Amino acid sequence: MNGKNLNHLYYGDNLDVLRRYVRDEAVDLVYLDPPFNSNQDYNVLFGERNGTRAAAQIKAFEDTWRWDEGAARANQEVVESGGPVSLALQAFRTFLGETDMLAYFAMMAPRLVELRRVLKPMGAIYLHCDPTASHYLKMLLDAIFGPQNFLSEVIWRRTGTHSSARRWGPVHDVILVYAKGEAPHTWNRLYVPLSDQHRRRHYRLEDGEGRTYTHGELTGPGVRHGRSGTAWRGFDVTAIGRHWTTTVENLEEMNAAGRIYFPPDGGWPRLIRYEDESKGRALGDVWEDIPPINMKARERLGYPTQKPQALLERIIAASTNEGDTVLDPFCGCGTTVAAAQALDRRWIGIDITHLAIGLIKIRLKDSFGPNVAETYSVIGEPVSVPDAETLAAEDPYQFQWWALGLVGARPVDQKKGADKGIDGRLFFHDERAGETKQIVFSVKAGQLHATYVRDLRGVVEREKAEIGVLISMDEPTKAMRTEAAGAGFYVSPWGTHPRFSYGPSPSCSPARGLTTLRRRPTPRSRRLRELPTTSRLPRSYRWRWWPSGQRRRSVPAGARIQARTVLGGPLPGAGRRGGHSWPCRKESRQTARSCCRRPRRSRGF
Repeated sequence: MNGKNLNHLYYGDNLDVLRRYVRDEAVDLVYLDPPFNSNQDYNVLFGERNGTRAAAQIKAFEDTWRWDEGAARANQEVVESGGPVSLALQAFRTFLGETDMLAYFAMMAPRLVELRRVLKPMGAIYLHCDPTASHYLKMLLDAIFGPQNFLSEVIWRRTGTHSSARRWGPVHDVILVYAKGEAPHTWNRLYVPLSDQHRRRHYRLEDGEGRTYTHGELTGPGVRHGRSGTAWRGFDVTAIGRHWTTTVENLEEMNAAGRIYFPPDGGWPRLIRYEDESKGRALGDVWEDIPPINMKARERLGYPTQKPQALLERIIAASTNEGDTVLDPFCGCGTTVAAAQALDRRWIGIDITHLAIGLIKIRLKDSFGPNVAETYSVIGEPVSVPDAETLAAEDPYQFQWWALGLVGARPVDQKKGADKGIDGRLFFHDERAGETKQIVFSVKAGQLHATYVRDLRGVVEREKAEIGVLISMDEPTKAMRTEAAGAGFYVSPWGTHPRFSYGPSPSCSPARGLTTLRRRPTPRSRRLRELPTTSRLPRSYRWRWWPSGQRRRSVPAGARIQARTVLGGPLPGAGRRGGHSWPCRKESRQTARSCCRRPRRSRGF
């Protein structure tokens, strides 16, 4: 995709982002897979919720909506706005009561209204949902888009057959498809290849030139009074309650070309269809040919609700053309974004967590190379030290995910709390066919204490990690430096690295590449020549990453410096060829070890 900043990745609440940044009729396609806890007991989901709770919003992988004060306010705003949507929510409240399910619809309603606003007249919306809520969501979409604009209910088989207690095994998801309005929506008919069984069963006839063919229908059900209902060559389709699939003039042309077969017994004429001219089987609304992401899938990122990229590519190919704009307001790990980028569409992604934004940025870089960063802008992330300080004060967990994303580390725990002293990991190899090694990260947004370094040393020993890194907003104290200096060094084929590194979080400069982890060639001279450079640093940010046991390096404000990695030098395993891209972001050392042994083309980080 040519050009710069054609695409936009927003961090924030999608309702606020839609209202502030996305103009009317700016999007050709909307796909959304709103978080919904389909794994919990629905007796609990529909149960009453008493008392007040924190603001109702989606956090990381907390796949649940809650009925609380925020949901009640959202419901009241929609109801007071009037119209069909208001009537739908009033009916839901009467039927469901003040439950989490009602909170789900109260929060979805204003977002769907905004999504209709930003759709172009020829646009369409695809809503991916669980069968437990699909019938309610269809009623809500009818109220917003109108029942006359309903197009399809796609059934996607997301898993294999499995047994369930006293009911049919749930194996599918539902995708509801609506058009924006009366204008013809964009539609590209898709086909799937014919199976070998279908070819053997149907294309059994052969002409004199060796081409296989079959016979097809020339009539369709229902009476027509135009040219397709006229009698032709003694065959009156109206008399049998049918009509020709084309006009009688076209029938004559097809007959002259030898494409119509007349049975010798006087039966109705048939169309000759050659196998080599077949586009395949026209795709219907039941999709069983796209498997889900299993534990060994190469595109698996560990995101619980991740969908296959092939699924999104099919949707985008059917309902958009090259250069059109695709919007995903719950973009999660970025499958829609990656599919749109691959198909040369413009895109807008929105998510409320820095964890998701970090995953998307790394995914795009892995798939399309480092230059892909020039094609999109990230809006809502900290771009200065004051911005980072604000984020650290308002939400330490979001600060943690953002800081780990800057250095390419993978967050460890999906839920808050109980992290066992580890906030992130990086896996690497520094020996051919050697064992998988790791770096553990700890992120601190508040005041620093020497005990943090002692705790990290204990974590490194417990996890048998090679290196530990502490990321913080503030400069390390003298006691922390003393504590880390006694930890020794880790020796790799590329040099000596402090076992413990620490310092302020990476620069908030808008310039990219300051703390980007990059693959480096093995020769030291060549490695030094290829070190990237950065743009000018903010005046308020003078400190760089520096290893323990060495003197602090201060950088004059505004000076141009060479970028260094988090460890103050080349990373372990940086020159290894033929292995998995460093670092491996698999969830565990065991899966990383098996993954990294597969030969794969080198990619930069």
